[in-house]
Formats: sequence, C-alpha cells, structure tokens
Amino acid sequence: MNIKLLMGVTLTSFIAMSCSQKTTAPEPPVAKKVKKELTVHGDTRIDNYYWMNQREDPEVIDYLNAENAYTDAMMKHTDDFQTKLFDEMVARIKKTDESVPYKSNGYYYYSRTEGDAEYPLYCRKKGSLDADEEIMLNVPEMAKGYSYFAVGDYSVSEDNKILAFSEDTVSRRKYTIKFKSLVDDQVYTDEIGNNTGGITWASDNKTIFYTIKHPETLLPYKVFKHILGTPTEEDELVYEEKDNTFYTFCYKTKSKKYIIIGSTSTLSAEYRFVEANNPNGKFEIFQARENNLEYGIDHYQGDFYIRTNLEAKNFRLMKTPVSKTEKSNWTEVIPNREDVYLSNFEIFENFLVVGERKNGLNQLRIMNWNGKDEHYLDFGEETYNAGISTNPEFKTDVLRYRYTSLTTPSSTIDYNMVSKEKTIKKQQEVIGDFQKDNYEAKRVWAISEDGTKVPVSLVYRKDKFKKGTNPLWLSAYGSYGSSSDVYFSSVRLSLLDRGFVVATAHVRGGQEMGRYWYEDGKLLKKINTFTDFNACAEFMVSEGFAAKDKVFAWGGSAGGLLMGAISNMRPDLYKGIIAAVPFVDVVTTMLDETIPLTTGEFDEWGNPKDKEYYDYMLSYSPYDNVEVKDYPAMLVTTGLHDSQVQYWEPAKWVAKLRDMKTDKNPLLIKINMDFGHGGASGRFERYHEVALEYAFVLDLVGINE
Repeated sequence: MNIKLLMGVTLTSFIAMSCSQKTTAPEPPVAKKVKKELTVHGDTRIDNYYWMNQREDPEVIDYLNAENAYTDAMMKHTDDFQTKLFDEMVARIKKTDESVPYKSNGYYYYSRTEGDAEYPLYCRKKGSLDADEEIMLNVPEMAKGYSYFAVGDYSVSEDNKILAFSEDTVSRRKYTIKFKSLVDDQVYTDEIGNNTGGITWASDNKTIFYTIKHPETLLPYKVFKHILGTPTEEDELVYEEKDNTFYTFCYKTKSKKYIIIGSTSTLSAEYRFVEANNPNGKFEIFQARENNLEYGIDHYQGDFYIRTNLEAKNFRLMKTPVSKTEKSNWTEVIPNREDVYLSNFEIFENFLVVGERKNGLNQLRIMNWNGKDEHYLDFGEETYNAGISTNPEFKTDVLRYRYTSLTTPSSTIDYNMVSKEKTIKKQQEVIGDFQKDNYEAKRVWAISEDGTKVPVSLVYRKDKFKKGTNPLWLSAYGSYGSSSDVYFSSVRLSLLDRGFVVATAHVRGGQEMGRYWYEDGKLLKKINTFTDFNACAEFMVSEGFAAKDKVFAWGGSAGGLLMGAISNMRPDLYKGIIAAVPFVDVVTTMLDETIPLTTGEFDEWGNPKDKEYYDYMLSYSPYDNVEVKDYPAMLVTTGLHDSQVQYWEPAKWVAKLRDMKTDKNPLLIKINMDFGHGGASGRFERYHEVALEYAFVLDLVGINE
C-alpha cells in the first residue's frame, strides 16, 4: 500500500489502514514531488520537496501528520516499553526539590518544584534563609492552558520592589516582557512583545533596556528603552544594528555601574556603555568593530577588563581605564598561551577567577588581586566538567562553581578562596539504587584520518561490560566552538543499565582543545568534524568498547548536520542514527537570508554566494548528497515552530531518503506540532521524546524490557 499524499488518500484513511494491518507493517507516506530548480553559479539543483516550506499550508500539515501517524504505527509495538522507560527516568528525579539559593542585593533567590508539577516556582527570602518565602512567579499557574510555556528571564529592580520577567507561549523564542510589583503582587499593564527575553534594569528602578527581534529573520537587532508606566509604542530606540551578520544584546556589569550593549558576530564584536544611573545618557563605543577582533568586557573599580583574541589565538585578558577604552590603551593581565584557552572570567572584590581549558579539560584558576597565592582547583577525576556558577555578589571571598562527571551527579560547590575549603551545597539526588562505583568513566584518544588525536569520553556499567560485545551510543556536536563537556545524566542510566556504552566524541568544530580546534572544524575545514566522528566510531569498535554491528549515533541541531553527513559518508559504520532537529539542507538555507539565523552564520559555514563556499558546502550538505544506496535505521525529530532549524529541512530530508534508499531499515520522523527547537517545556514531558529515542535503538538490538 503506497500512501500518495494529496493524491486521493487522506490522513484519516491512512491511520485506519495502518491500524487494521495486524501482521504487516504499514507503508510509509510518499510525499508528492514538485520540481523546483535552484540555480547558483551556473549549477542547477533539483529540489522536489521545496514545497514543504509553507508552515500554514494544509497540504504540508497533512503530510507532517501522516508522518507522525506512520511513526506511531511503526513504534506501536514499543508503546509499553516507552512507558516503562519514561516512568523509570522520571522515577529517578526528585520531584519536590529546590535549587541552591544565591544571594543578591540582600535577598536569597531560588527555584523549587512540587510533586508532579512540570514547572518551578521562582522564590526569594529577605536577608536570611529563615525569612518568610515570597513566591515571585508561580509558573505552574502561569502555564495553565498552554501546550508550551517558558520563562525566558527574570530581573528585579535595584530597590528590590519590581520584578520584570519574560515568557514564551509558542516555542519560537519570541518573548513578551511583563512587570509585577513584589510589594503587593500588582501586575502592571506594560507588556513588550517580540523580544529576546533579556531584561536589563537601570539604577532608577523604572527604566529597562531590551532587545527586539526582526519580524522575519528573528535576528535581535534593536535595543529599546522602556520607562515603566509609559506606552510601549513611545519606547526610545537607543541602538539599531544595521549589519545582519551581528546579534545584539544588553546586560549590566557585575559592579552594577554600567549598562552594556553588545553586538557580536562569529568573528567580531563591538560594545557600547553608559552609566547605569544615567539611563538617558548617550552610549559610548568601547572599541569599534574590526574583522577578526573578538572581545568581551566587565568592570572592576576604575577599569574595564577585556577577554580578547587581539594578537592571541587562545585569547588573553587585558584591562583599560574607563576613560580610555580603545584597544591602543589595553594592557595585558594574562597572556595568550599556546596550550591553554582562556574561556571566561569572574570578578570579586579580592579575587579574579579565570575559566580555562587545557588538554580538553576545564580548569578554574584563582588569582588574588594582590598578586599572591595564585592556584588552581583540583577535581581529581580523569574526565569531568567544572565551571563558574552564579556569583552575583561582589564583596565575598566565596566562589560558587558547578561540578559534574560521567559518574558524579551535578554538584553545586562553594569554595572559600581564602581558606581553600570546599562546601558541597547540593549534589543532584538520584532516586533509586544508583551507586557511583557501579560505573566506570574513561577518556581515550582516537586518531582521525589526517592523524589528529581526538578525545572521546565514555562511561559504562562495569558488570554489563564485555569487550567487543556492547552496543554503543556515540554523540557529538562539533560547531560554533561549542564544547561538548561531559555531565552526569540520571536519564542515561536507562541505557547504561541495559549494557550500553555511552560516549561523547569531542570532534573538531568545538573548542575543547583550544581555539585551533574550532578553526579546524569550520568553513573550508568543516569536513574534519565528520571524519573525526567516523574515526571515533571506528576506534570504539577496534578497541573493544563496542560491537561492530551495534554502533548508534546521536546529534542535534548542528550535531544533526553531523548525523546527516556521516549517514552519507559511512552508512556502513552505524546500526542506527538519531538526528534531532537536524540542520541538513545547508546550501538552500544559507542562500536564504530571510530564514532566521542565516546571515549571522556566514563566518561559521561560509556564504554560498561565493562559489568556493558553495562548492564546499555542496560537497557535504546531507540533503544534497542523498544517494541510491543502503542507509542505517534512522529516527529524525523536529518541531513545527522551530526558529533555529526550520521543520522543513528534516521533513524534506526524510522524504528524499525514503525515495532513494535501497534498504529496508526503518526511517521515521517525529514532528512536534506544538514545540520548537528545544522540545517540550515541562520538566517531565520532555522525557517522552527521550523514551522514544531509547526505545528505537534498544528495539534494534533486541532489548525490550
């Protein structure tokens, strides 16, 4: 039975026929073909599924619903198993829980969850943790009636009386800012729509700065000033970014003395500043943008501190007086080092804390402003993840940092930088019989095809591991300089306890090994990301960490591009591939500057209007390289309202794969009709999709309980 969509077979009849077939699997939807010629640089590509990019078209919705129905039918035999997986994942999560409070401006702020509630309460207490609780935002109540609800940000005025917060009810990351009195719970009538969700208060307790998005591209490009109680249509435009390759945002320095407007692209930055107690003043340029000059700023006493790549591939730290901010006045605090990447910094009254990366691992460096007793924190594990946490207080000797590893649940730790004492404020509680010693974590090194050593972090359950026999779940990201740091996952135990080895390949395109690691996996070197991943998969098999016929790959967003590329390059390596919200139609998307995020990513992928970049992108673009051949089993996920990777990319890709592939392996796509790039918003609801992914791979290796 072929389901010819839009050609006489309705979705209702498809579902009825699928459900009536007791012994044979349903046939998949067959998307109609409408020839579309796309010609650039004298090269013509034929896109038969270009018609799918109309979100409001009933024919498109029918097709997506038919794909969902097919996936449901194909996975129906795992329904009970999915329920079991979901239930065990949720059962490990402490339902009534509370975050570690942090102190800011005389109040302790925290969030807490109650019972089965999908959303948290945001709360505070004045002066002491023994004080009465104030519930600032009751998100479970706010979310009622919405299939999706997310709080983007919240910020309290300096007099502690007014809460500004942002919410998204569609999952397009287009937020609405609202205001609430923390004195009498009055909700103000002021509402500001179509913004990034970020909120920056001036010191007058009535003025905020916010950034709106372009209505078509969704790029954040205008900064406005709103005075509480005035009509939003009268808000003053204080900055407009004219270059559509830059993203604009606002924040306040930790010292609370300056409001900062930032504009950044992949390889360039520009900042403006004004005193926070003078919101009507004119913003001054810190350092005018230059190609390949990246920097970021914060304030301490009479100086700005600058993290920059100025003559420093791995970045260095510099400072300059507030009155002389041009780069000619910058002086060095921490130099560039070939083997250490300077990732971030945090300023305290008596200490400077620096986040660094060396040999692929995070480090925290403690520096006293008096130049004495500089030291690093010791974490004591072979592979881990540590970083600076929430530290709004300036006058404290206590650094709050976060720590986790593949076997250590997420921990919030306070470190006294004078006494050097560590206090674990909270470690994620795993409900059930989890014992850390049952699991073993390792970091190993694969060799890519050009001889580059690529780190792989892996974990397995000791009593389930038998060399050369275990199924493998291998994931990676490898773009934007975003490092795939390891972390503990109680959800992951559902794979580990069933005998899976779970691993992360730290491929080029991330920044684990320093800035060069990123530069070797972007633009005209992007294919290194894909060959690195394939080399890691081969290594895991050759070293006995995985059975040759049980290798599964997972990647999302730009990591979904990676999944698409490896499926074309080396389909023989993988039993199955899961591509979550995958960016797979690279050339067409990067040629369309009306699509959200496109123009800001030319420095990442290249601009295909340049033939050199067009040809290179075309050589790896997953959608353009689908061939008549066998492919692994594949599960693809997307969201109808995704603002980062449009739903039609994975939908078109699946349609083309289904038309051309020669195997009988399952090819499924699940389209979330209510959500966007990040999936469901509830803290438990999101695990339904994880349960589907796990059931898909477990079923392929014959595990169903």
